[in-house]
Amino acid sequence: MKDKAEGRFIVSVKVGPKGQITIPKEAREMFDISVGDTLMVLGDKKRGIALLKDEMFYGLMEANDGDKNA
Repeated sequence: MKDKAEGRFIVSVKVGPKGQITIPKEAREMFDISVGDTLMVLGDKKRGIALLKDEMFYGLMEANDGDKNA
């Protein structure tokens, strides 16, 4: 079941036999994910799993590094 609000949605996906999931069309469109893009998988045992486009991840890391150098 899908529930869309401005800039948000929730949808369930099933894990296949090879551990793969399909990223829903709404998420691909919202986050501009295209064939061939690289995603970072971040995991925290208590907080769960997150997916980020690599460029967003590296941008966050650079911004965070800049804070430390200030």
